[in-house]
Amino acid sequence: MEFSQRLLLKGKPLWEACLEHPFLNELGKGVLEEDKFCFYVKQDYVYLIDYIKLFALGMVKSDSLEDMQAFSKCANAIVNIEMDAHIEFAKKFGITKEELEATKPNADNLSYTKFMLQVSTEGSLAELVAALLPCMWSYAFIGKTLAKDQKALEHPLYREWILNYASEEFNNETDWCIKLMDKVAEGLPERHLQKLEEIFILSSKYEYMFWDGCYKKEGWII
Repeated sequence: MEFSQRLLLKGKPLWEACLEHPFLNELGKGVLEEDKFCFYVKQDYVYLIDYIKLFALGMVKSDSLEDMQAFSKCANAIVNIEMDAHIEFAKKFGITKEELEATKPNADNLSYTKFMLQVSTEGSLAELVAALLPCMWSYAFIGKTLAKDQKALEHPLYREWILNYASEEFNNETDWCIKLMDKVAEGLPERHLQKLEEIFILSSKYEYMFWDGCYKKEGWII
């Protein structure tokens, strides 16, 4: 069994719990209050700024040119395409670029990104991938699941969000990261694999906390 399949067995129940959370449950039904989604859009914007740094660190820790190019491609896509798309999408909800840039991360957001950055800075490439993969993999899982429900696609703006993460392009990027996880985990001793599993599970739990904090609109408390 590939190591990623072992991680999937651990992560999928947590992602299913995310789908059952009121935020995604209501989004899927098209009834999520827009102010809660707007709160999420702002928090996601500042989250992505730190998430980009993980791909830059991935380039530093990679030994092969192929992996460096893949990390560079993902970082470039987020910096030069996804961030601009995020700004344009936010405008549809009346959120300005200035509001996005002024957003402070809430406690869950800040804790999550600091965890990933610390693991990625101090650890190996395998640990970095284990930390960043749950975000991509859970979003692909959520997007594809919600896209199967026609009801979820009736909301004109939530539909766009769902289809983005259900898209072939996003899922191809996720598949690359899953395969990289298997490659960098190959041949590692069980004690190291257990550490990677712990990192992966904790990042997955942070994903749930992120949705919960956005639903409750828990703001910056520092």
